[in-house]
Amino acid sequence: MEAQTENKKRKLDMLKICTHSGSFHADEALAVYLLRGLKKWTNSTLIRSRDPAKWEEADIVVDVGGKYDDVKFFDHHQREFSTTFSDKYQTKLSSAGLIFKKFGKEVIAEKLNWDLNEESTNINILYEKLYKDFIESVDANDNGVSNYENTNERKFNDKNFTLASVVSNLNPLWVDEPTDADFDKQFEKASEIMGQVFDNLLLSYGRSWLPAKQFVEKAFDERFQAHPSGKVLVFDRFIPWKEHLYGVEIANKCHGEILYVLFPDSGDNWRIAAVPVSSSSFESRKALPEPWRGLRDEKLSEAANVEGCVFIHAAGFIGGANSKEGVLKLAALAVDN
Repeated sequence: MEAQTENKKRKLDMLKICTHSGSFHADEALAVYLLRGLKKWTNSTLIRSRDPAKWEEADIVVDVGGKYDDVKFFDHHQREFSTTFSDKYQTKLSSAGLIFKKFGKEVIAEKLNWDLNEESTNINILYEKLYKDFIESVDANDNGVSNYENTNERKFNDKNFTLASVVSNLNPLWVDEPTDADFDKQFEKASEIMGQVFDNLLLSYGRSWLPAKQFVEKAFDERFQAHPSGKVLVFDRFIPWKEHLYGVEIANKCHGEILYVLFPDSGDNWRIAAVPVSSSSFESRKALPEPWRGLRDEKLSEAANVEGCVFIHAAGFIGGANSKEGVLKLAALAVDN
């Protein structure tokens, strides 16, 4: 009897998260996952309902309720809603953006086991980057904002390739006459998928991308040792360098000067990469010489007059040799070409 009473009390003490019932979307699936990722909400109960009485019972209401107060209600569907992540953005927030704006720094700190105060600088960097690189697209999708001015110019149909479509396709089929329980079951799958993507991105940024900056700064400081022009960087191991490089260049008032980056690959060879004009571009600041492109092995070594060449991509943005000395020679020739 005492055990039953204790279990009943524990259930009453559980925090309640409420979102709407029926068809679900990527934004509230992610919003609920973010909340559940916080220690405070770990053992919370999820309620999916459009009943105002259920909203009042809940401790937080997401993507339903018709209001946003930044305390309990986090809905974005009301006519007068215009909140963005900050003044730098124009995209109106969805429930995912609202929850991330409110709790994102706590989520980052807890998932990476960082102290909010001691790691505030790095947390702020990841807070901004995660929104810009991921959450904003969730907000835009739910608010019907296209990433292209003219959607008629698409070269292929990617509607079933996006996360939003993956989540949408998890909704039960109407021909099966689904119940609320069926929708609730599928929502849990959708929330887990969105959450795994977020977690993987956060871990990648926090444990890989962010620490890489110091290696880019070191290579930049030593760039004249790689080539007298200072236009070549050398890394002793592969790191995610592109975005950091642009930032380091700007900080040193020499944006656009680095042309090639050299690093060992996952095997025993070395790579030479032409620096793109932006982190998402396939256009290089200076592609590798045209006579080398598309060649491999001995033919490439003969054309470049460098021993141990492996390949140069037909587009000239990446190449390789079997030694560090080999890619250094390729880089020197490419800079002077």
